[in-house]
Amino acid sequence: MTAQAQVSPRTRNLVRTIDRAVVGLAKHWLLYANIFLFVFMSLPFLAPVLLEYGYEAPARALYSAYSLTCHQLAYRTWFFFGAQPSYTVAQLQEFLGVNNPASDVFFWRAFVGNAQLGYKMAYCERNTAIYSSVFVAAFVYARLRRRIRPLNWRWYLIVCVAPIALDGFTQLFGFRESDALLRTITGTLFGAGSVWLIFPYVQEAMQDMFEQTSRQLQRLDRTFSIDE
Repeated sequence: MTAQAQVSPRTRNLVRTIDRAVVGLAKHWLLYANIFLFVFMSLPFLAPVLLEYGYEAPARALYSAYSLTCHQLAYRTWFFFGAQPSYTVAQLQEFLGVNNPASDVFFWRAFVGNAQLGYKMAYCERNTAIYSSVFVAAFVYARLRRRIRPLNWRWYLIVCVAPIALDGFTQLFGFRESDALLRTITGTLFGAGSVWLIFPYVQEAMQDMFEQTSRQLQRLDRTFSIDE
């Protein structure tokens, strides 16, 4: 009994469809990744814009969605349409007439801003730097990938991980308070370095998948030719 007789046309077409989808994903993975990164990186910028123009429901939906990825503390987040782009705890306490400490994370997480102070983004200053730099680095990588080798993991730990860990943990345990500049620098180093470290390996894996699946698809086309 031939292989064609053993496999139904429906199964044969399903296998072809899956293989073609895998080939397309492997060939265009970086395009899909950049589209996803652009959308994910951009939406938190949209939340304060929506509030400024009165679209509270979609803005609140964005804050809720991105709350799963970020603490959204007002004193560590960029503001749009206000007196200044960022505020310390002391400044916010003075402007709002409250004495809630920085440790009152539920209060500062829930506060999205007002007409005087402006409205905060849907993720913090550090995450803004991380995700923006990931997108920019991925965009650059898409054009230079044939010439870029993976970042050495030791340099990644020293240059990209150590600064963000030191800044974040010393702040977390109350030894000091970081500022917007340090959060931006450390976040940018971590985001761009992560792309430089990971994407070349993903590209290699996707290239192997593309070649193997393409060969498999060609074998299927030869073996299971459809009778007209």
